[in-house]
Amino acid sequence: MTRSKLNRDAGLPVSKRTFLMGSAAALTTSVLPTWRRAQAATKYDLIVIGAGTAGMPAAIFAAERGANVLVVEKSPILGGTLDRSGGQISGAGTVFQKRAGVEDHPDNHYADNMRISSNTVDPVITRLFVDNAGDSINWLGANGFEPLDGHPVLGGGHEFFTTRRYHWGKDGGKTILAVMAPLYKKAEKSGKVTTLMSTGVIDLVQDDDGAVVGVTTEDDKGGLMDYMGKNVLISCGGCAANPRMFADLHNAELTALIAHPYSQGAGLTLGQSAGGYIRGGEKYLGSFGGLMSDDSYPANSEGSIQHVPDKRLPSEIWVNSDGQRFMREDHPSVDYREHALNRQLGQRMWVIADQEMMDNTTPFMNGWSKDKQMKSFDTHPMFTKAESLDALAVKAGVNPLGLAASVATYNRAIAEGAGDPFGRQHRPMGVSDGPYYAVRLTAYSLLSFAGLAVDGKLQVIRPNGTAVPNLYAAGEVIGAGATSGNAYTNGSMVTPAVTFGRLLGQRMLSFSA
Repeated sequence: MTRSKLNRDAGLPVSKRTFLMGSAAALTTSVLPTWRRAQAATKYDLIVIGAGTAGMPAAIFAAERGANVLVVEKSPILGGTLDRSGGQISGAGTVFQKRAGVEDHPDNHYADNMRISSNTVDPVITRLFVDNAGDSINWLGANGFEPLDGHPVLGGGHEFFTTRRYHWGKDGGKTILAVMAPLYKKAEKSGKVTTLMSTGVIDLVQDDDGAVVGVTTEDDKGGLMDYMGKNVLISCGGCAANPRMFADLHNAELTALIAHPYSQGAGLTLGQSAGGYIRGGEKYLGSFGGLMSDDSYPANSEGSIQHVPDKRLPSEIWVNSDGQRFMREDHPSVDYREHALNRQLGQRMWVIADQEMMDNTTPFMNGWSKDKQMKSFDTHPMFTKAESLDALAVKAGVNPLGLAASVATYNRAIAEGAGDPFGRQHRPMGVSDGPYYAVRLTAYSLLSFAGLAVDGKLQVIRPNGTAVPNLYAAGEVIGAGATSGNAYTNGSMVTPAVTFGRLLGQRMLSFSA
């Protein structure tokens, strides 16, 4: 039996070279100490690493099949990211669609996901997701999940579907957790599920053929233990709370610290230690227009701009660090805006307004009162006010000549009745008299696009395409890029996590010897 050499602090920052070049080649012979052999003698049908959106349903359904399940959770509470997720789910053929008189089919769902992601999702994994998403939502519904009034909807905050299949509950992800937690507790009471809380998996145990046959855990007091299992599922989240690892894998800075604190990337390094590899980082896309507390990235996120035109049409102009406009501010597509911002230096933009705009329009900061927005120009480091455009640019960190040219071009087109270079339609006023105002906004992410490579059976695979025997992955650990692509495709993170966990426990895993 062999054991991979895995740093116990795998969730902490590591160099890109060390992290990406790690493999199962560095294995050493392991002889279990006497004090750990007794526990290791118990062989579980399934060991689940992470009691979150994918891990909980995997355990629930495996237990229903009679499997003996061990769940190892680093956090002291169940649910993973569901305590902060929007809980937005999507699927075709749901009871909620039927109730609303909506006809839908997985083929339509698949086509929409391909369209929204510009064909950047993994087609095999996405097909598995959409073909089973409706049943997953119906399972939640049968156990008490109820979406908001009027749901399902076409969209909300991201690109719209062509059919109403987007649902979420009044308490976001907590609505889903409220459904799954009692089912999980019931499985625990049945004796089929054993849970180790405040405990992390620091190693995977492999036999001489490379098959994963167990795990080594470490509790919050430093105690080590080995547990043997026929199947091991990694479902412990991504690396969006680990700035160094996130930057290494996505070639982008983690600007905001809003992910689950235990999303340190341990599952990624565990999968690599057994021979798996990571893909999907190139699909990274930051969310549009976040307000950071300061420049010490990752910073706290303190708000965002209201940029959806049907909720608020902008009077202001938006510029990059060169002082240049870089997009059509009133474009109807969220995806367009997100990609436009991600192409800018530092993923940064500045909202530029004059006094008339500030006086006569609703606040551009989402959910803020006008009073709060105006007072922030005296207190917040991302808010700048000046009597002249040149002074504003210097104080805000924008090229003054570029900003002056952009304002002149914008004003001239309005005065001459000419079209906007970017096709902007809503131009109620030019940038006129001061004082002038600027607010710096930045793209941000609360999830990882990079993740462990898996095949159509959710088996962790090696770079040559072969599966690591007995090792599976589901949830954010396989990366948002797999099912959302280079976009934020509606419901394509929570729904596949629930769906893949359910499928693995219900029928995809084998519990025979």
